[in-house]
Amino acid sequence: MDARAGVSHYHLRRRRQARIRRIRRLALLTAVLFAVGAVVFGFAYAGSSDRVAEGVTVDGVDVGGLTTSEAVRRLQQRYIEIAAKPVVVHVGKRRFKVSAAELGVVPDWRAALAEARSRGDGFAFVRGFRRLYVRFFGVAVDAPATANDRALNAFVNHLAKAVNVPHRDAAIRLRGLDVALVRGASGSILDRKEAAKRVLAGLASFDRAPVWLPVRPDRPAVTSKSLRPALRQARIALSAPVRLSFGPTYYRLPRWRLARMLTVGEAGELKVAGAGADAFFARFEKVVNRPAKDASFAVDGSTVRVVPSEDARLLDVPLTARHILSAAFKRTNRDAKIVVVSKPAEVTTREANAMGIDGVVGSYTTEYGGVPNRIHNVQLVAHLIDDHLIAPGATFSFNETTGARTPEKGFEVAPVIINGELQNALGGGVCQVSTTVFNAAYDAGLEITARTNHALYISHYPQGRDATVDYPDIDLRFVNDTGHWLLLRSFVGSYSLTVNLYGTPTHRRVESETAPLVTTGGPPVKRVADPGLYVGQEVVDDPGSPSLSTSVHRKVYTASGKLLYDNTWYSSYRGETKLVRYGTKPKPKPQPKPKPPASTTPATTTPAATTPASTTPAQTTPAQTTPAQTTPASTAPVVPVAPPAGGVEGAYTESSSGSAQPGR
Repeated sequence: MDARAGVSHYHLRRRRQARIRRIRRLALLTAVLFAVGAVVFGFAYAGSSDRVAEGVTVDGVDVGGLTTSEAVRRLQQRYIEIAAKPVVVHVGKRRFKVSAAELGVVPDWRAALAEARSRGDGFAFVRGFRRLYVRFFGVAVDAPATANDRALNAFVNHLAKAVNVPHRDAAIRLRGLDVALVRGASGSILDRKEAAKRVLAGLASFDRAPVWLPVRPDRPAVTSKSLRPALRQARIALSAPVRLSFGPTYYRLPRWRLARMLTVGEAGELKVAGAGADAFFARFEKVVNRPAKDASFAVDGSTVRVVPSEDARLLDVPLTARHILSAAFKRTNRDAKIVVVSKPAEVTTREANAMGIDGVVGSYTTEYGGVPNRIHNVQLVAHLIDDHLIAPGATFSFNETTGARTPEKGFEVAPVIINGELQNALGGGVCQVSTTVFNAAYDAGLEITARTNHALYISHYPQGRDATVDYPDIDLRFVNDTGHWLLLRSFVGSYSLTVNLYGTPTHRRVESETAPLVTTGGPPVKRVADPGLYVGQEVVDDPGSPSLSTSVHRKVYTASGKLLYDNTWYSSYRGETKLVRYGTKPKPKPQPKPKPPASTTPATTTPAATTPASTTPAQTTPAQTTPAQTTPASTAPVVPVAPPAGGVEGAYTESSSGSAQPGR
C-alpha cells in the first residue's frame, strides 16, 4: 500500500515539472516573438536618420520629413518674407514698432533643427518608437536668435528713456528759513534684461504677435514717515543762531547760513554737509589753520643753534560739524566748540637736536665777478643748495640738489666754455658754486667720489682744485662719512661766495700738496685766410695759451692720527687756440725802370739823365717797406692771456684721458 502511494506521488511531481517547463518555453517564445515584433515595428517606423521626424515644427513651420538643408531653406524663405514686417512692442500704455532688420536679428535654424532631430533620433528601432511618439504627439521648437548687441541695447535704452518714471523720495525742502516736507512718489522702471529677451524672441518668430514688456514699480527709498523726526529737528535748528567758540573768540553763525549747511541723509537724518557746509568750512580753515614749521638751524659764523619746530594747527571739520549740529538741536545754550587738532612738523625740535649739528666741519670762500647774468646765476645756484641737510652715510649730489639749469628756474645766458672755446650759454657761472662746494668738502676731509676739472685753466680758482658740473652727465659728489648729519649753508655776497659745512666737528687733519703747473704742449693754431693781406704776410689776433696739467695730493687723518684717505686728483687743461690771419692777396709786380730819353745835346742831357736815375730807387721804397710794417705783429711774443675778471667756466671739459665732457 505504501509502495503504491509513493509511486503515485512520484508521477505527480514529474508531470508538474513537465508542465512548468512547457509554460517557461511558451513564455520565452512569446517574449522572443514580441521582441522580434517590436524590432520589426521599430524598423518599420524608424525612417531615415537624414530626415526630420514627422510632427516636428520650428516656430510653427512644419519641417517633418525634410532633410536639414531642405528645412533650413524652407525656414529661411519664410523668414525673408516677414523679416521686414515690424513687431509691435507694448510698454505700459506706450506702443513702439521695430523690425528684425533694424536690430540685425538672425535666427539660428540649424540649432533649432538639431534640437528637433534629437527628439526623434536614436538607434534604428529606438528611433522608430521615438518618431512614432513625435508623429502622434508632435514636437514644437523655437529657434534661438542673435542680434546686433549695440542696436538691441540702443532700442531697449530708447524704450526705458521713454517709459521710465523714477521714484521721487520724500524730502525736506529749505526755502530760506522755512522748512517744508515734500512727499515722495512711486515710479515705474522697465526691466531691461527681460525686455531684451522678449524683443529678440518676438522678432525671431513667424507669427509677428505683439510683444508685451514687463515694467516693475520703483518705490521711494525715503518716505514722509521716515522724515518726520528730521522735520522737527530742522525746525528747531533754524529757530535761532548758533554761537561758535574758538578759545577766547566767539563767532555767530546766523540762521540763514545754518540753513545752507543742513542736508538730509539717505536714512532721513539731518546733518551738516553739502556744498554750503564745504564752503563755510573752507573759509573758516583760512582763519583757524596754521601750517607746520620744521625745526631749522640758525648759524652765526661758527655758532649753530636749533630753531624750534611748530606743529600744524588744523580744523577738525567732522567733529566741529557734529558740535554745530548738536548745538542746533537745542532750544537753549546753542553753543558749539570749534575743534582743532595738531600735526607734528616733519622735522621736530627733538629730531633736529639729535642730528648733532653744532659746529663747522668745513668751509671755503671764492671771489667772483663778470657780467650781470653770470653774477645772477651764481647767486641763484647758491640759494638752490643752501640749507641742505645730508644724512649720515648719504651722498651729496650737486646735480640732484640743483636740478636742470632751465629758463623756468630763472637761469640766464652767460659766458661758458664749450669745446675749449669761450661762448655764451644758459647757466654760465654755476661752476663757481660747484668749485666752492668741492673745496669746502676737500678741506673738511670728506670722501669725494666724483669731480671733474674744467676744460681750460682758470687762474682765479685754487690750482688743481676746480670742479665743473653739467646736468645730468657731469656731477660733483661727496659722502657724509662723519657719522652725523651735515648742514650745507651758502652765503653769497656781491663779490664773494662762502660755503660752510656744519655738523659734529671731527677734528680731521688735512694735508694738501699741489704739483707745479706744467706746460704739456703748445696752443692749437687756427689759420684764417685774409684776402686783405699780401701773400707771405701774417697777423696774430690771439696768441692763445699752451695746454697745462697739474695735480693735488690730499691726505686725511683722524683726530687720533690714523690715515683715513690718500687721494690724488689730476687735472689736464686744453690750450687756448692761437688765431692767425695769413695773406692771400698777390704781391704787386715791380714796375720796370724808365728808359733815358734820346738827345743830341750832351750839355742838356747830362743833368736830366742823372735826375731820374737818382729818383728811381725812391719810387720803389714803399713796396720794399710793406714787409717791414708786418714785422712787429709777426714777431710779437706768444704769451698766455689771463681770463677776464669774472672768470671763465667750461660747458664742455676734457678729462685726463682727453675726451670732451660738458660742464658749466
